Amino acid sequence: MIKVRNLTKTFGTTVAVNNISFDVEKGEILGFLGPNGAGKTTTMKVLTCYLPADSGTAEVAGFDVEEDSIEVRKRIGYLPENTPLYLDMGVIDCLNYIAEIRGIPPNKRIRRIREMVEICSLEKEIKKDIGELSRGYRQRVGLAQTLIHDPEILVLDEPTSGLDPNQIIEIRDLIKKIGKEKTIILSTHILPEVTATCNRAIIINEGAIVADGTPDEIALKGDPGMTVIIKIKAPKEELESKLNTLSGIKKIKLLSEDDGSLRYELKTDSRVDPSENIFNMVVRNNWILTELRPEYISLEEVFKKLTIGD
Repeated sequence: MIKVRNLTKTFGTTVAVNNISFDVEKGEILGFLGPNGAGKTTTMKVLTCYLPADSGTAEVAGFDVEEDSIEVRKRIGYLPENTPLYLDMGVIDCLNYIAEIRGIPPNKRIRRIREMVEICSLEKEIKKDIGELSRGYRQRVGLAQTLIHDPEILVLDEPTSGLDPNQIIEIRDLIKKIGKEKTIILSTHILPEVTATCNRAIIINEGAIVADGTPDEIALKGDPGMTVIIKIKAPKEELESKLNTLSGIKKIKLLSEDDGSLRYELKTDSRVDPSENIFNMVVRNNWILTELRPEYISLEEVFKKLTIGD
């Protein structure tokens, strides 16, 4: 649905987007991740025909964003970070106005507005002016006007920015519901957003793509191994000797020693979980196991590593 090749955009001496390429398949919910100033919004604006690229190409639903920008706009629903709403308009009046701008025939507008009200759960708020709505409901109105012309692709820039935790959950659930029928690019710097909503992620930093894959695949690229925390009551020298013989263990670090119980952090060289081998070792030696906890590197840790180098 989206094909980007060698896209570059500069502002004076600042390179906002630096020669990036990626594809988005039909039905994907793609998380476009990066710290503030990474180039996310600039990329979104090029894809939605708000900004021209300096070089490279971008196609949306088979149409070039420069040569066929009108066709691209017909097929995209774009929700910018700061939701563009007329605060003095009523909810229904606003949706009717957007439907008119989008060229929806008068005889189909009422049905389409009703569908948007239902999809975005606006039934209780339809008699209010937008200025009376909470930020969460304003975001729902923004999504409704983004969807009203039934676009094939949605581009959502920081859709939960500034919302409280309950509103964030509601908007995430709504995006997942919409994503069953649409292709979505979700730009964000909030990592839980991606793990909760997206089936694929791209991490961009300083205008360049530094990772692309499912959240699990990106975590694996960040560290192909895993960490296991154990706490065992056993003779120290014998325990460490036997741990060093286990397959896949590359590093053993003593975390604490308390009343005969030894707590270790074990680093492995692969994603093969050694927990079963550890458990069997403890049983064979009649030791006492009180903690066995595998830990995988999180998307947050990979993000930090890729964007600030820690």
